[in-house]
Amino acid sequence: MAFEKEIFAERLRRVRERAPLVQCITNFVTVNDCANILLAAGASPTMACHIDEVEDAIAGADGLVCNLGAIEAVEAMKRAGVRANILGKPVVLDPVAAGGTALRRAKSAELLETVRFTAIRGNASEIAALAGQNRTGSGVDVGAADVVTRENLDSAIEMVSGLARRTGAVIAISGALDLISDGARSMVLEGGCATMARITGSGCMLTTLTGAFCAANPDDPFGAVCAAMAAMNVCGELAEARRLKNGTGNATFRTDLIDAVFNLTEAQLMEGVRYEIYEG
Repeated sequence: MAFEKEIFAERLRRVRERAPLVQCITNFVTVNDCANILLAAGASPTMACHIDEVEDAIAGADGLVCNLGAIEAVEAMKRAGVRANILGKPVVLDPVAAGGTALRRAKSAELLETVRFTAIRGNASEIAALAGQNRTGSGVDVGAADVVTRENLDSAIEMVSGLARRTGAVIAISGALDLISDGARSMVLEGGCATMARITGSGCMLTTLTGAFCAANPDDPFGAVCAAMAAMNVCGELAEARRLKNGTGNATFRTDLIDAVFNLTEAQLMEGVRYEIYEG
């Protein structure tokens, strides 16, 4: 099945044209960055997370993002997610440190049993934990043994495609190589930069951006997830080029990354994306 570069641009265009309202139940460390990345992309945020309001909030939103960093709000995520499923609105999960503690393993399982997710985006250790491979990573960081490389790509594709078929969600691993699968086809993306790992919240921002793309492109979740991750990669490279030119550090890089999303053109996205498609 062909996946042309124009699809990346079309999915970005829909976000700007449709300006989806995305409800985010996310952690306090990154809540401001998540809201700002949505605004930069052309979407709008609502951070309604109280358990007694989340069902009302999702009724007026176009999509939902659930971030396990807000472990104390899992019951609210379940309520909002079930309501979103009933209303036919996309739900995206970020399984932060899913394998790190017994509590997170249990809550991840509860979410997967309760909510039908459109997409699940995490690092390789988090996705491996959801797939039952008992990986833990290091806090919220990926474990060295779990990193997706060219050498272990076949087994990584097998893992994500299997999890996609089991959950019905598009599964996305972000890292030096990004890997996305809907169970029938998988995409490998190259791009981004190492400085993205030197700021708090780049993964949370990526998941939130994915929520915006899914909300604006509900008819094509695979294309939406691929386009969101490609956009983040290209913007990371643009921000890194600016950082190196100006001799600044990671704090300025964070701002430059959000600015790059704000200013990203369809032409830049198509020119900068580097990807491969694997069938099956």
